Amino acid sequence: MATPHIAAEKGDFAPAVLFPGDPKRAERIAHMLMDDARLVTDVRGMLGFTGTVDGKPLSVMGSGMGQPSATIYATELFREYGVERIIRVGTCGGIAHNVAVGDVVVALGAHTDSAMNTYRLPGLHFCPVASYDLIRAAVDAASETDNVHVGTIISRDHFYLTPEGQVERLANYGVLGVDMEAAALYGVAAEFGKQALTVLTVSDHLLDHSGDMSAEERETKFQGALKLAVAAAFA
Repeated sequence: MATPHIAAEKGDFAPAVLFPGDPKRAERIAHMLMDDARLVTDVRGMLGFTGTVDGKPLSVMGSGMGQPSATIYATELFREYGVERIIRVGTCGGIAHNVAVGDVVVALGAHTDSAMNTYRLPGLHFCPVASYDLIRAAVDAASETDNVHVGTIISRDHFYLTPEGQVERLANYGVLGVDMEAAALYGVAAEFGKQALTVLTVSDHLLDHSGDMSAEERETKFQGALKLAVAAAFA
C-alpha cells in the first residue's frame, strides 16, 4: 500500500504519529521512547518508525521543512494509513515578550503568511486550530517546573525574509512564536476530520538573541516538549 512518498504497508503506522521536521530527529525520538522501534518507511530519506510506549502503539515520522512538505506527509498518513492524530514536535523562534529560550509552546492556532489554506474555502479566511482534547492532555502533562505557554503562533513560508516591523507587531498581539509547518498541518487535519497539535521548544528569540540555542542544543533540549507531545498522542 505504498504511496508516492511513504513506503509503509497498511497497519504499519499507529493511530498517533509524532511529527518532527528532521528525519534524524524522528529516528532519535523513536529510539529514545521505544525499545521496539522499527523502520517502516525511508522514501527520500524521510524516516518513519513504529513501536510501543508502555504497551501502547506509537509512530514517529519526519515531516520535512515547510508547509508543502508537511502537507504531503500529513495527507498521506491521514488518508491512506488511517492515522487519527498527528502531533508536531519541534522548535520555534520566540516572539512574545514573556517567552524565553527553552520554554515550551503549545499552539492553539497558527496564523500564516502562506496561501496554502486559502484554497480550502475560497472567499473565507479559514482558521484551522489544534484539537482541544490534545491541547488538554498536553497541558495536563506539564509539571509546575515546566515553562509552558498556550496560545497562537505564526507559520511562515520564508525562513529569512521577514517584513520590517512585523515581529514587533506580532509580539504586541501576544503571538508566542514562529514555525514553518503548524498552519498547514491543522488545515489537513480539518480536511480529514482528524486531530492535530503542535508542541514546540523555543530555540531562539527573534527580539532577543542573547540566549539562543546552539545547533547541538536544538537537537537535545526538547524533552519537555516531547513529554507533552507523547501525552497528547495517547489522549
